[in-house]
Amino acid sequence: MRIGVMLRSIDEKGGVGVYTRNIIAELLKLDHKNEYLLLYRNPANIGLFSSYNHVTERLVRGANKAFWDQVAIPHTCWKEEVDLIFHPKFTVPLMATCKTVMVVHGADWLIPEQAQYYTTWDVRYMRIMLPLYVKKASAVISVSQETTDNFNRLLKLAPGKMKTIYFAPGRHFQRVTDQKTLEEVRTRYGLPDRFILTLTKRKGDTRKNFGQILNAYAEYHGRTPGPHKLVVGGKDCHLFREDYVIPADGYGGDIHFPGWIDQADMPAVYSLADLYLYPSNLEAFPIPLTEAMACGTPILTSNVNGLREIAGEAALFVEPTNTHEISAGIVRILSDPQLHASLARQGLERSSRFNWDACARDTLALLEKVALQ
Repeated sequence: MRIGVMLRSIDEKGGVGVYTRNIIAELLKLDHKNEYLLLYRNPANIGLFSSYNHVTERLVRGANKAFWDQVAIPHTCWKEEVDLIFHPKFTVPLMATCKTVMVVHGADWLIPEQAQYYTTWDVRYMRIMLPLYVKKASAVISVSQETTDNFNRLLKLAPGKMKTIYFAPGRHFQRVTDQKTLEEVRTRYGLPDRFILTLTKRKGDTRKNFGQILNAYAEYHGRTPGPHKLVVGGKDCHLFREDYVIPADGYGGDIHFPGWIDQADMPAVYSLADLYLYPSNLEAFPIPLTEAMACGTPILTSNVNGLREIAGEAALFVEPTNTHEISAGIVRILSDPQLHASLARQGLERSSRFNWDACARDTLALLEKVALQ
């Protein structure tokens, strides 16, 4: 079988980018029987997988995402005699002459209370196009059971059309104990001795509940002698000081913005943190939770949607709209050594459920099943 893989999302930061980079690498390592045609939009990616004998890489040009997806890709795949197109994101070429499989990372745009976190244009586009993509696809992979259930409920899908396949953090995510490595990373990002970690992004701070994080941290800071500092990782997040009028002293003086943290350094950052704080409003598959669990970092997160599904019993859950509950949760974890150790242990145990061996194996099985239908 000749599999064409749409890889315009390989450069993305965040969960979709993590998924894309890892799933193609894992499939190529696992499967030496099928041929892979890797389709890039960014010329800098040519050569990423050139060491594999069963791989051909192509640069496919397109003025915009829609043209690339819907015109350039089906034309290229027709010329290259592709048997199946796999897209690690949420579109498939509607004019494709071969079978197609896509991956959905949430049904947010179709659910009113979740659609509020996106622009009006995004919501309108996705409500029109996403059902068409799902209908066109020969099969759809979902990254969480919550997502699968939402699509089945909203679009009344045929039984078996969508399959849940969990993915995982990068294989390098594990607890770091080497003191030299820890101190090098601490120095590189200017990390304090004792800190709470949260990750967010400037565009998406409402969905990530950053305002409540600040309110809860301010409350915790005011009631706790010698409080932990708060480290907020993410590109351009230092601009939150102005956006949220964060004071330079008091609780604001103990908030650190190290900027974008390289994926290679994240295991050490998680290992240095005493708590991972992630009371997000909306996540389908919250990849940071799986990363924190793999590194043995205790988690405080929201009791909603994919956050509860992925964390299982390996986190302390709070209502994301309740400032006091979030603040009290921080105090509880950081002041109770037994709870702290229990959450770290349960996280490590649960992290084994999210692994790339199973993800690649189940994904390949689905692709081959679709090809035979």
